[in-house]
Amino acid sequence: MAKNPLTFIDEVRQEVRKVTWPTWKEVWITTVMVLIMVTVSAIFFLLADQVIGMVVQTVLGIGK
Repeated sequence: MAKNPLTFIDEVRQEVRKVTWPTWKEVWITTVMVLIMVTVSAIFFLLADQVIGMVVQTVLGIGK
């Protein structure tokens, strides 16, 4: 059931025309939101790691 390569290319072009591409403004806003969420996540995990580390050191008595 092999298709002609030209038919395949034509079908791909038809499907690409159906795609709703984001505007530059949407891309910019989404990029900024991702960077903000990555920063917030990094700060959260940094703080969580510090707290857990202090608790472990206190429990094991190796902090002082």
